[in-house]
Amino acid sequence: MYLITGAAGFVGFHLSLSLLKKQKKVIGVDNISDYYDTKIKFDRLKILRKFPNFIFYKIDLKNKKNISKKINKYKNKIQVIVHFAGQAGVRYSILNPITYIENNIISYVNLLEFFKDTKKIKLVIYASSSSVYGEKGSKKAVSSLAQTNPISVYSASKLSMELISKVYSHLYKINTIGVRFFTVFGPWGRPDMFYLKLLRGIKSNKNTNIYNYGKHYRSFTYIDDVILNLFKIINKFMTRGQKVSDVFNVGNPNSIHLKKFIGLVEKKMGKRAKKRYIKKQLGDLTLTKSNVLREKKIFNHEIRVDLNTGVDKLIKWYNSYYK
Repeated sequence: MYLITGAAGFVGFHLSLSLLKKQKKVIGVDNISDYYDTKIKFDRLKILRKFPNFIFYKIDLKNKKNISKKINKYKNKIQVIVHFAGQAGVRYSILNPITYIENNIISYVNLLEFFKDTKKIKLVIYASSSSVYGEKGSKKAVSSLAQTNPISVYSASKLSMELISKVYSHLYKINTIGVRFFTVFGPWGRPDMFYLKLLRGIKSNKNTNIYNYGKHYRSFTYIDDVILNLFKIINKFMTRGQKVSDVFNVGNPNSIHLKKFIGLVEKKMGKRAKKRYIKKQLGDLTLTKSNVLREKKIFNHEIRVDLNTGVDKLIKWYNSYYK
């Protein structure tokens, strides 16, 4: 049995769906935050609820009593926890730092505290972020190197989760794997992500803000490749008897200039975007580039979906969902 927190979110939804298609039992947890439009969250849940092996609870992990009250009866049945709940957004963390401490750090500690003495748990996977590498570290982005230069509260909260995981792994023999995601995109993505804002702007003929004057480079990673590599991690580290507390990159090693990405989307949409070029924002990274040499050796990290194919699939979904 799997516990997926953030099951109504982008990556949590896709992982839950893949597990359910494999006939796995999934308990989904989400607080249905209104950080972005909740309609897409409920639409994701509608799909998951079609599977008899899916159980959903609306839980705010900041509330310890809520966790115990609703999850307690499954405590000794859950074997894998995938913790994807949390507050996303680098720029928003500059404006509202407290919510990142509460939703990314305190919520995670509450979850670990609840399960720390459970012998049934084989593995805890949690979402970190490529933003932990900071501006200087982004050129190498090697997952085995210690990171100490976050440039946003968001990235600092993710680094804190990595350190806390090591503590709980040491004290309570919990196997933990942190996953540093690199610019995940695809169907059912978060509406606040740049690529969906761009599509929205093109379709509505409205301006799209292009930060850092479009000089960013990003390791755009299609959602199917993220799920592929998450399963590789689960299969590798779910075996009983292993003692592991590690963190891995999951992302496309090919970093793409933002203007190239925009041009590709424009070409496929058959229409130019209206662009409002804006200076670089606080906390933004100029470059992210996923180094997965270590990950290839450890769990055979793979990227199967090229940018062209991924954008095709994204646009097809966008046009069907946002009619």
